[in-house]
Amino acid sequence: VQLQASGGGLGQPGGSLRLSCTVFGGTFGSYAMAWFRQDPGKEREFVVGINWSGESTYYTDSVKGRFTISRDNAKNTVNLQMDSLRPEDTAVYYCAAGICLDNCIGTGLLRYEYDYWGQGTLVTVSS
Repeated sequence: VQLQASGGGLGQPGGSLRLSCTVFGGTFGSYAMAWFRQDPGKEREFVVGINWSGESTYYTDSVKGRFTISRDNAKNTVNLQMDSLRPEDTAVYYCAAGICLDNCIGTGLLRYEYDYWGQGTLVTVSS
């Protein structure tokens, strides 16, 4: 299973960026998906997760109301729409997939130890 993230780059404070992650191999429709981020010198942190059907999501508090996760099971893709960007959103963003169905709902998306990881895409928010 391989995860390929794209869409990072430079965004302005208050602006928007959209990240995508495509999964190759496996059964995408059975995966919970998540985005994590890591700033140099800091621990990796969970940003948002979405369950296999797209009906359940969980956002970390700092991105609630600004970021939106979605998935397209027909295209094996999960997207992260990032609006109202802040400088503190600057980080390398990683997508992750977990073989997780019923347990990955709500806070279960936060607690799950994801099985597959993408290579990361850099997001820089700066004027």
